[in-house]
Amino acid sequence: MLNDASNVAEATRRRVLRAVTELKYHPNVHARTLARGRSRTMGMIVSNLENPFFVDIFCSFEAAAAERGYSVTVEQTGYQPARLVASVRAMLGRRLAGLAAIVSEMEPTLIEELTARGLPIVFFDVGRPARNISIVRVNYEVAMQRTIEYLYSLGHRRMAFIGHHASLAPLEARRRTFIATMDRHTSDAAYTIIESTDGPAGGREAVRRLLATDFGATAIVCANDFMAIGVMKELRARGLSVPLDVSVTGFDNIQLSEYASPALTTVDVPRTRIGQLCFNALTGQDSRLDLGGTLTIDPELLVRESTGQVPRRAASVVG
Repeated sequence: MLNDASNVAEATRRRVLRAVTELKYHPNVHARTLARGRSRTMGMIVSNLENPFFVDIFCSFEAAAAERGYSVTVEQTGYQPARLVASVRAMLGRRLAGLAAIVSEMEPTLIEELTARGLPIVFFDVGRPARNISIVRVNYEVAMQRTIEYLYSLGHRRMAFIGHHASLAPLEARRRTFIATMDRHTSDAAYTIIESTDGPAGGREAVRRLLATDFGATAIVCANDFMAIGVMKELRARGLSVPLDVSVTGFDNIQLSEYASPALTTVDVPRTRIGQLCFNALTGQDSRLDLGGTLTIDPELLVRESTGQVPRRAASVVG
């Protein structure tokens, strides 16, 4: 009767509703779901819950889920393919309506396993589409190329790229495009690559290694904002000004990037939109991304205060 069945007498309905109010009864949603044979729980797997980029996508996904009466369970992998496999299999053991994998790592055999299961799946940046698997991708190549060309237009000819987990596809794409774009300017430009760990501490450690060389970078291009925040802190600790001495760029446009000092020039990857797209793909509510399809997002370069003209005495700035 609480499910609005039409074959219940009105007098009986009123008595039951009165009892419900007096007893402060609340329906058991989980039990109701099991009885109806439908799940109202979505799963999400992310690479790193310490990185605000992944947290923002989770929050957007969860908000969209809550609006439609779904709950969300989440696990993280620490960028490890083996943990991704373990997390996927753990999720498959639960009663889920769909699964979103917002990860940078991938295990190729997973696609076959997930296709055989038939559960609606959406991957962000990795994997390939299948009959029950959708892909949301970001065009990192275009965004990184624009970043380098922008710095080049400001006069920067000695640039450093600071990244992490270079073997993972989304991060490798940024690193590869940085190298390819710089290689087009080999007549008057030079670069160096430093790999560290994801996060502000990794960014600081990378700058220490950079400053221990005589490379003399006038611009530092970071694989993400999370590292760039640490990069700028370490530069300040070494008495260097951003951007008067060294320009710094990030990637992702996490909320902290706008409030950093100085505000960080970065690439806007629309996390809110991505979270909503992933949820809609799992529930069939967006015709742009049906199961089995791929949607590519073109991010935008956001110029803020952390970048400027190359310093006049560039050769003596770093080293």
